[in-house]
Amino acid sequence: MHWLYLALAIAFEVMATLSIKQATLGDTYIWGVIIAVFYIISFSFVYYATKSIEIGTVYAIWAGMGTALIVLLGWIIFKEDMNLYKMVGVLSIIFGVVLLKLQSAV
Repeated sequence: MHWLYLALAIAFEVMATLSIKQATLGDTYIWGVIIAVFYIISFSFVYYATKSIEIGTVYAIWAGMGTALIVLLGWIIFKEDMNLYKMVGVLSIIFGVVLLKLQSAV
């Protein structure tokens, strides 16, 4: 169950960050409330995940996967630039997250 909490924390963090970008395109008050709610939900799930997973592992996976997803979704949704450096960076983040997951399974 704790890995589900971490996955939900990542999902809500990504939605919050995408909402920050969306706020620049529309009504910032409404988006500000949405951003705050998504981050509160995300941090709540991080809290529950850390009850069973080491905090360093939780935070690294949460931040790393969130960053990787934001780069990919920024490219897909907002048509932001994608280049070799970003691709290598995202792959490096994913590789690091896999290593942390493997370490926590030992």
